[in-house]
Amino acid sequence: MNQQKNALYPSEVHSPMEVEVKIYRPSPKGPVLADASVTLNGCFAIRGIQIREGKNGPFVSMPSRQVKGEYRDVCFPCTKEFKQAFDQTVLEAYQMELRQKEEPVQSGPVMGGMGM
Repeated sequence: MNQQKNALYPSEVHSPMEVEVKIYRPSPKGPVLADASVTLNGCFAIRGIQIREGKNGPFVSMPSRQVKGEYRDVCFPCTKEFKQAFDQTVLEAYQMELRQKEEPVQSGPVMGGMGM
């Protein structure tokens, strides 16, 4: 397998990443609590994200496919730090959507910045 890396920006430039999260069908209970779409820097979209209920509370489940009997994520954060920031941003958007559902206010996409 041949891998190629293309620098979109010089490696010394680290600007915050703009993350737009859209939550669909939020629910406080159930195995699937909500569906989500995330857009990174307005130029890369990830659809098929789910917020699921786990033993330790809600967690972010990335889109996956079944390969030889096991599920593998189709796309995923490559570093522990980015995964934590990504999951936190999605879960905060979910919590905000639940609060807005309780007290109806006009809602829109959540915009956040992650210092990545």
